[in-house]
Amino acid sequence: MRTSDAEGHDARRLTGVISIAAILLFVGIGSTVMTQLLGQFLGTSEAADETLVIALILNTALILIGWRRHATLAGQIRSHAEAEARARVLAARDPLTGFHNRRSLADEGAAMIIDAERRGKAVALLMLDLDHFKSVNDMHGHATGDALLHVVAQEVMAITPTSALHARLGGDEFAIAMVFDPSAPDVVERVADRLVARLAQPFDAEGQKVHISCSAGLARSDFGARSIEALMRAGDIAMYAAKKSGRNRFAWFDESMERELKARNDLEQGLRVAIPNGQIVPYFEQQIDLATSRLTGFEVLARWEHPVRGLIGPDRFIPIAEDTGMIAELSLSIMRQAFAAARDWDPGLTLSVNISPSQLRDAWLAQKIIKTLTETGFPASRLEIEITESALFDNLALAQSIAGSLKNQGVRLALDDFGTGYSSLAHLRALPFDRIKIDKSFVTSINEAPDSAAIVTAIIRLGESLNLPVTAEGVEDGAIAARLAAMGCAKAQGWHYGKPLSPIGVRTLLAERHLIVGAAPAPSNVEPITSRRRAG
Repeated sequence: MRTSDAEGHDARRLTGVISIAAILLFVGIGSTVMTQLLGQFLGTSEAADETLVIALILNTALILIGWRRHATLAGQIRSHAEAEARARVLAARDPLTGFHNRRSLADEGAAMIIDAERRGKAVALLMLDLDHFKSVNDMHGHATGDALLHVVAQEVMAITPTSALHARLGGDEFAIAMVFDPSAPDVVERVADRLVARLAQPFDAEGQKVHISCSAGLARSDFGARSIEALMRAGDIAMYAAKKSGRNRFAWFDESMERELKARNDLEQGLRVAIPNGQIVPYFEQQIDLATSRLTGFEVLARWEHPVRGLIGPDRFIPIAEDTGMIAELSLSIMRQAFAAARDWDPGLTLSVNISPSQLRDAWLAQKIIKTLTETGFPASRLEIEITESALFDNLALAQSIAGSLKNQGVRLALDDFGTGYSSLAHLRALPFDRIKIDKSFVTSINEAPDSAAIVTAIIRLGESLNLPVTAEGVEDGAIAARLAAMGCAKAQGWHYGKPLSPIGVRTLLAERHLIVGAAPAPSNVEPITSRRRAG
């Protein structure tokens, strides 16, 4: 672009020189010709020199051509300048919202920080991410999504100070930088609070009424983040913390968030190695028949036997597996190990395995479970798949298809955490469940809270009317177990019956109770779980 501009400037200069020379020549020749013509008219001289007249005409033409060429070149240069200005704007701005892009925010933000420090002020950066935006795109299309982003940008402009820098960083993520008095951070908090409140209201986009919310992270330059890059990183960490805390809120960055994020990233990297290396192993929680106190089976739980940190509970790594998409691989690995361990148990003992909501989005889930059953030699009739109510919200039709395929192979289904969802009765009618499991949040307090006891009683009666036996989770003492038995609950599980057992621990328990029926030969492609060394 600079080379073409220089060439245009040189061409315009050359044209100007030629035009000036032509004008000077025109003046010289023209004065002579005009003198001759005037003398001829007055009769004091002979006719004008034809050569000079022709030269004057040619000179006039040259002036006109040169002037036109000069005007054309000037127009071209103006067009180049306007195109270059437009290119600079496009390079610095998001075309959808008109906001700065990430690159120009870095440049403008750096200048804002320098100016703020010079005036004894600070810069606050608000990183804003729209919650549930992907659902809008999936349900209504990208045109509606783009329209929503445009409307959101207008709301952001209306709420934030006019001096603020506004940027769209990509997708549904925005950044707003503003100068504030370090002694009055509440000014920034009020802006963040207004943004969160407004974006939680319904929007009209392309004629569609859509509902979203936002999570926002705040960082300030006077608390160690002296560069725009550091502010963006701190704001991003705080935004992630706001999402983790439930979304539809804002949070200020503090160093504990960074430490927590590092710990999470370390777990994530470790998990990617742990799953294929068999460090995530099944543990077994006993399920008891309340009427006879007989052991009927186990719920399969996941534990991470970390080579350095020891035993890690599922509350620490299951959410990471969900977020990163590793949950499907983890779940099938746990199933494979549990099925292999339980092949030679008493045929009356069942295994219950919980399925995550993300797995129910996989149309091949039933086939994968059945394949694992076949490869490990574990009977489908001894498997109970537990599905939570929340897992049914995304795609009930797909869940029905998966459930039907599993039922056709003899696998039983249980509706887990019953009572915590929003449409329990509808789901009981929609899927062929064989059992209801009462969430432990109701069970643990039945002897102290009358409302919990009433809910548990109602669920048990509902199960009786639908011919669906009920299992209570979270039985922590004998008093709760006795109360459940009196209510007519069929089964119970919880620490009252012992902590979850490792594969070696459960095998020892079953051997003592004579519930091992003889070692079944393991398929050649499955390593027996009992051959591995496990912590008890």
